[in-house]
Amino acid sequence: MKTKLSRKLGILGLTATGICSMMGASIYIMPFMIHRSVPGIGPYVLHAFLLAAVPAVLAAFAYSILASAMPRAGGSYIYASRGLHPYFGFVASFSQWFGLSIVIGVISYVIVPFVRDVALALDWNEIASLLEIGWIRLTIAIALLWTFVFINILGADFYEKTLIPLMFIMFGLGTIIIFSGLYFDHHDFLDGLQAKEGQAYIIKTVSDFNIKSFFSAAAVLFASFIGFDSIAQAGGEAREPSKTLPIAIALTITGVGAFYMLFTFSVYHTVPWSFIADRAIDSDLTAPGLFSYLLSPGISAAIIAGAAIALINDLPAMLLSVSRLMFSWAKDGIFPDLISNIHPVYQTPHTAILLSGGMATFGIFGSHFAGDFFLGIDIMVTSMMVNFLLMCVTLIMIKKKNKILYEKISILKNRLVQVILGWAGVISLVTFLMIHTWKDLTSNPEYWYYHSTIIYAIVMIFGSMVFFVKFGMLKTKGIDTKKLFQSLPNE
Repeated sequence: MKTKLSRKLGILGLTATGICSMMGASIYIMPFMIHRSVPGIGPYVLHAFLLAAVPAVLAAFAYSILASAMPRAGGSYIYASRGLHPYFGFVASFSQWFGLSIVIGVISYVIVPFVRDVALALDWNEIASLLEIGWIRLTIAIALLWTFVFINILGADFYEKTLIPLMFIMFGLGTIIIFSGLYFDHHDFLDGLQAKEGQAYIIKTVSDFNIKSFFSAAAVLFASFIGFDSIAQAGGEAREPSKTLPIAIALTITGVGAFYMLFTFSVYHTVPWSFIADRAIDSDLTAPGLFSYLLSPGISAAIIAGAAIALINDLPAMLLSVSRLMFSWAKDGIFPDLISNIHPVYQTPHTAILLSGGMATFGIFGSHFAGDFFLGIDIMVTSMMVNFLLMCVTLIMIKKKNKILYEKISILKNRLVQVILGWAGVISLVTFLMIHTWKDLTSNPEYWYYHSTIIYAIVMIFGSMVFFVKFGMLKTKGIDTKKLFQSLPNE
């Protein structure tokens, strides 16, 4: 009987994991609703998107280099715990696990309105009305989440057969918007607006560049590039991981980044930025909604379905990511050994997957009863900025902290290049983290616990307590913790 994870994921499956973790609300909503979050951004959204990609690309370099030396489940936890310090490895990955688990629940909950909008576009009004009922929406969200929990348990082959077709469908339906956006222009949109709403709109052409708004927008849009790290978490199930993990990370960040830029450019080519800025203040905007002024109901339904599939794709990939973090903690003795159980048939960490599904279910209930799910997104952004920052610090420090593993790095082996990339990542991520934190702490939410920074700090304190208690227990048992965290876990 096998007692280890099965290495079956190839480059396509790994790349699909990264792509599907990144693309969702990020592309269909954020480039347009950014005008509500940062009202002064004006026509500079695409430029802010490009700036937001810089720290993400630098973090991707750090992940790729470290992945080539430490191809194990739990990716970021393994990298920082072996190349920096076990405390930083656990606490950073614990906050990442918490943030992503909540966001999985959030995504499950917000998928249902997209399905409702497909029904409305097709004039299936009775079905759309049913999807507005609270308990029905809640039930569908939970059922959807747990469907993908069990898909994850059923093994890498079943996971790939589910995720890869969904990825291609998502790209195909998203391409409709790109071609439509490049085909139509502002005049076509204004004609469509006149025909649908009976009103004329005068385009604003002047907007002063505001450096503060520009960097604030880039910090918000940084969230769009979170997700490629899920490839690293699958390091224990990748074929030829020292080669495939870096390649998959590079393909993901390049492919998704290019798609983001082309998609955003095409939408703003058709829809005036000033119209989006004006409507975003008091209306929830999506790319499919903006193109409903131009496209037939059938095509509108198709692109809304594309947005729904983009959100659905997040679920299996993110569940893989958070469950492998728990699995890797348990392998090191930081979490109960039970969580490191591997299914005897499917060779998946089924206990960790089930527990991750349970945590995500709390995110669904939180979204349902609180009525506001943006807090979970903000917590995830903070946790991932810290996580990416620690990956860059690990890249700088690994030669000093763990020379044996450093020698196993197989890509970009030039030490000067590694240090330059690491420091560039540290500087850019510290800057973005400061902007994001300042923006959160200077806001005025209704309750103190709507500050994501405060919730993140509480999670970090709790994670620290868990670590030091379990770390102390390892020493009490006579385990050589220095030796344990200098080598990779057994497969």
